[in-house]
Amino acid sequence: MKKSIFSFQPFGYEGSIISVECDLRRGIPAVDIVGIADSSVKECRERILSVFKASEIDFPSERVLLALSPCDLKKDGSGHDLPIALSIYLESKDKGEETESENILSMGELELSGRIRNVRGIYAALSTATSYGIKKFILPDCKETRDYAKEFNGIKVIFAESFRDAIEKLENDSFELISEEKDVSNGIEFINDKEMVESFENRHYSKTLIEKMTVFMSGNFNALFIGAPGCGKTIFSSSLPLFKPSLTVEEKCSTERIWNLAGLGSIGKFPPFRMPHQTASIEGICGGGPNCRPGEISLSHNGILFLDEASEFRTSVLQMLRVPLESKRITLSRAGRSTVYPANFQLIMATNPCPCGNYGSKDRICLCSAKSVQMFWNKFSAPLLDRVEFLIDFVKDNSEKSTYTVEDIQETIRKAVILQRERQGKLNHDLTPYELNEILEKKNLSLSLRNKYFFEDYSPRRNDILLKVALTLSDIEGSSEITEKHLEKARDFVKPTVYGQF
Repeated sequence: MKKSIFSFQPFGYEGSIISVECDLRRGIPAVDIVGIADSSVKECRERILSVFKASEIDFPSERVLLALSPCDLKKDGSGHDLPIALSIYLESKDKGEETESENILSMGELELSGRIRNVRGIYAALSTATSYGIKKFILPDCKETRDYAKEFNGIKVIFAESFRDAIEKLENDSFELISEEKDVSNGIEFINDKEMVESFENRHYSKTLIEKMTVFMSGNFNALFIGAPGCGKTIFSSSLPLFKPSLTVEEKCSTERIWNLAGLGSIGKFPPFRMPHQTASIEGICGGGPNCRPGEISLSHNGILFLDEASEFRTSVLQMLRVPLESKRITLSRAGRSTVYPANFQLIMATNPCPCGNYGSKDRICLCSAKSVQMFWNKFSAPLLDRVEFLIDFVKDNSEKSTYTVEDIQETIRKAVILQRERQGKLNHDLTPYELNEILEKKNLSLSLRNKYFFEDYSPRRNDILLKVALTLSDIEGSSEITEKHLEKARDFVKPTVYGQF
């Protein structure tokens, strides 16, 4: 049976399957590549000659023509080395008798010695190829690649350490059948890092802060911490991964694909936590480059994007967050092509209340003028803060220390998340207005009681936030109804802190 070789070209979130065709013809021995191949692909001609020699395999004496299709897509990267070498070898051995063909996708970079190196985009290649019906693969033999293959039940894979190893296994049809069953239970786990747990519990945060944190972590709401320098905003925010539920099977697939396209390795079972520096550019946050590589907001998909000292980020970067926060995706366009990355992230920000950091402090004097405080908060803008559900004054309060434990908080969040996933398949923050109204009707929330707690001067989005927070409070208590107590507490939680013009 004739074997057709395919490769994969990462571009944005989707990428493209590349057909690698080879033709041997009479003429001066040479290797020609057509199909808009950049220098990194054309350089493989020299590497492949050395690979054939090192592997003790005769290179064809004819003129070699390689066609990489589709021809209108630019091919780059060293991941095409292995499929090109395989295509040349198979064409040189082809007797022209086979009428049927089987499709095989391959990726890998070749060293001059013939060894195969791992490349980025293999998980995305597996995912895309299986959706096109390709079930056979030849990939580098390493732990990361084997872990990726386990995610795709029913495929057949050759894990090769070298080009010669790949050829021998291919001729002997030594494909490994991947039959490991995936965990489809969607069980909820939490990070159990002893050092992080002890650090969090030894700081004795206030009961009010822990109560608010439990709510916004249960419902996946965004939060902004406002406090003087040294009050513990960064340490507290860095501990939030302790309370982020593990990824479901569906969430892991999309998150793993993004991380693999970025060349960051496997994400594992827990959500990502990204903390970019204040000097990050728009391209670094939203993504970009010739191949539309993912940015920080896509790398934070299904996880947390933490902006420490948020006021130090460029205003354009902060304002760029508004659309992804609303649509939960980001569209990148480059050179006539576009791609859509998922970006359903939880935004956590921390900032000082003013340029000097002492605004509102009881024991320190703020030296900032009213105008400088106003300009400081203008950087965030009302539309951005309207999309941040919790604006929390982070102050040291020794009067009401919480007697919580990390395990207690995790158990409370687990119960609330399970209830939300069973009811609507998503967390409360992601509910559409239509879905929210349906749930509120089932929770017996009357229209008169709902209107009683609306913010008159707030946008419809902000009023929906109030209802979503009340719903989350009801879920945490396991209540079948949303009571006036839930609405009262929700109104207190989402009430903004007054700084500058807010």
